[in-house]
Amino acid sequence: MSALENTRIAFIGSGVMGEAIIGGLLARRLVEPEAIIASDNRAERGRELAARYQIRVTTDNVEAVQQAHIVVLAVKPQVLPHVLAPLQGQLRPDALIISIVAGARIGKIAKGLGHRTIVRVMPNTPAQIGQGMSVWMSTPEVSEQQREQARAILQSLGEELAVDGEDYLDMATALSGTGPAYVFLFMEALIDAGVHLGFSREVARKLVLQTLQGSVAFARETNLHPAELRNMVTSPGGTSAEALYQLEKGGLRAALSRAIWAAFKKSRYLGGLTDE
Repeated sequence: MSALENTRIAFIGSGVMGEAIIGGLLARRLVEPEAIIASDNRAERGRELAARYQIRVTTDNVEAVQQAHIVVLAVKPQVLPHVLAPLQGQLRPDALIISIVAGARIGKIAKGLGHRTIVRVMPNTPAQIGQGMSVWMSTPEVSEQQREQARAILQSLGEELAVDGEDYLDMATALSGTGPAYVFLFMEALIDAGVHLGFSREVARKLVLQTLQGSVAFARETNLHPAELRNMVTSPGGTSAEALYQLEKGGLRAALSRAIWAAFKKSRYLGGLTDE
């Protein structure tokens, strides 16, 4: 039996990540289309989702949440305060709130809704193809059954990890949430280097994408430490050793560490915890 059987789910905001969750739930047949309602202030967006997924749609957030067992907040951070206030007193007392709003801490959501049954999630962009990494936590008011429901939803996006404090979500924002940007930059740099060597951009892209995909798959399959894997392809005095020497000389590790620390501090700032 699915943890989401006979569960009605409302989406407040139906942008890229909201649609990713809707698509993941339906692709895995965790719920039926009629169990989902998506609210968006753009009627044309609702019509697009209704045609694509056969779900119910509305432009009225209050209408969306009134019968929902689970409410997914998937709006932009700057509009969240305008979304929360009208929903006060409109939720089912037993409703589970799942927030994927970047930087919005649980206390802010709880105060804005007058509701304490909340799961906060830090997903990342590969969730759009079911290959995401979602880090999440729940308030004490969330029941074990609701935790299983949250876990089922997040597993439709890829892998998930539950943590016991919001500080870990700030860390996850800097590491896995922002992580795809670091990978894409590295990917872009490798492709550009391939073009500089003389490959066409199309060929360089193919070589780089498969190299990255194969390397990740190999690391998963062997479960070896990255340093062991690196040593396996680094012969003394060889090409890999020379290339790695230049990367270390250029401060790659330190630059990456500084970047992730800066992202962590920015996440704390956006959550109202520090002065920038």
